[in-house]
Amino acid sequence: MKKVFLFASVVCMTTLIFCSSCEKKADFVFTVSGNKTTTEFTTPDSLTYTEVNYPQISNFDQAPKDKDGFVTIFDGKSFNGWRGYLKDAVPGRWIVEDGAIKFNGSGGGEAQNADGGDIIFEKKLKNFRFEFEWKVAKGSNSGVFLLAREIKGEPIYTSSPEYQILDNENHPDARATENGNRKSASLYDMIPAEPQNAKPFGQWNTGAIECYKGSVFHFQNGKKVCEYHLWTPQWIALINAGKFKQGGDFKYAFTLLSNLGGDAHEGYIGFQDHGDDVWYRNIKVKILD
Repeated sequence: MKKVFLFASVVCMTTLIFCSSCEKKADFVFTVSGNKTTTEFTTPDSLTYTEVNYPQISNFDQAPKDKDGFVTIFDGKSFNGWRGYLKDAVPGRWIVEDGAIKFNGSGGGEAQNADGGDIIFEKKLKNFRFEFEWKVAKGSNSGVFLLAREIKGEPIYTSSPEYQILDNENHPDARATENGNRKSASLYDMIPAEPQNAKPFGQWNTGAIECYKGSVFHFQNGKKVCEYHLWTPQWIALINAGKFKQGGDFKYAFTLLSNLGGDAHEGYIGFQDHGDDVWYRNIKVKILD
């Protein structure tokens, strides 16, 4: 794959505050600054796309951990450590409410408006366990992205698998496929979550994603419900069997998902704006390297 490196002159300053749990004595505070860069890629079939790279959190490993080795990456009060996908700040429809990240639904589905958009945690992850709690309003849809890259002009899902978040009883996506692969905790539109054990809208669920050397596991309410293995022939076949197939409507998706996370096999965790009310809380990550 041919690479041409372009450097933008945008300078961003991000102050991040991590807190582990109430048992920690103090929040861990650090500041990162640097230049945002762009990288242009040419695919084997002569398509060209541009990846944006913001400054990384160089001393994330020094953040305080709880007794199980997790770092809390949402402090329940602010968006420190978070920003919009391809943005320097968190879009206005995302707010902090009662110790949770909430998206205030626009009612427009995936048609994101100026105050909306997906959000990501600023640290690229490779081998990790990501844990969170979530709930939805009646009929709501959202998702959690993993190993995402920021591709200029492209939605996040063209470079990232999605852990589906859904009101299974009231959103039509739950009945849109024969095998239920759009129900909550499924690998969206690819592999159904089984058993399907989501709680009704308005109730909190626990979720987790574990990614280790290409093996990915989805958990919901204490049960492993989905498993897949990245960068394998089976993974490539799975992509090619769906809407992200080679030569399909999403012209970059097959290339990006086939080489998920890029050559470094690392990327961002993100939450989806699907136009509906959704809440996330108790968000933490454990590095498995």
